[in-house]
Amino acid sequence: MFQLEKVAEANFPTEFGHFRIHGFEARDGDRLEEAIALVMGDLASSEPLLVRIHSQCLTGDVFHSLRCDCRDQLELSLEEVAREGRGMIIYEMKEGRGIGLLNKLRAYELQDAGADTVEANENLGFEADLRDYSVPAQILRHFGVLRVRLLSNNPDKVRALESAGVEVSERVPCVVIRDDDSEVYLRVKKEKMGHLFEL
Repeated sequence: MFQLEKVAEANFPTEFGHFRIHGFEARDGDRLEEAIALVMGDLASSEPLLVRIHSQCLTGDVFHSLRCDCRDQLELSLEEVAREGRGMIIYEMKEGRGIGLLNKLRAYELQDAGADTVEANENLGFEADLRDYSVPAQILRHFGVLRVRLLSNNPDKVRALESAGVEVSERVPCVVIRDDDSEVYLRVKKEKMGHLFEL
C-alpha cells in the first residue's frame, strides 16, 4: 500500500487557465512514485468533479509525436476543465503504459518492424499495460473527492477508481481522432485493450 505525501504546492498559470499545481510522492517500501495534480476551482462542491488521469508521454506530450493521441487527450482535458472552471488533471510518471521511456523506444523499434503496441510490449517481456491507478485514487481522497466524472476512454481506470472507493458517476469520452500515423495505435487500443470510442 502506497503512503502518499504532498511535497509541494504552487500557483500554475497556463494558456488554458489558472491552476494550482500539487506535487505528490507515494512510497511502498523501496518503491517510489511521483505524480502531480493540476487543480482548478472549488473542490468542496457536492457535484462530481471532472477528472483526467493522464500517464506521462514524453514523445507525445513534449515532442508532439503522431504515433499516439496522448498530447491531444491532455490538451482536450485541460480545455474541458478550464471550460467548466472546476476540475483536476492527475499526471502520473507512467511512461509507455508503465514500461518506462527507454523500453518504450525499444517497443517503437518493434512496431517499426510490424508489431502493434500490445505485441511490442509483450515481446519485451511486459504485460500490455503495467499501470495501476492506486496513487490517483489516493490523490483524489487526499482532496476529499469521492465522486468524479472521469475524462477517459479506458474502462480499467473506471474499474480501478471504483474499486478504491471513488464513485465514477460518468465516463466522459476523451476522443481525438486524427488522420495520421496514430490510426493503427488507436485501433489496437480499441480492439485489443477495450478502450471505448468509435473509429
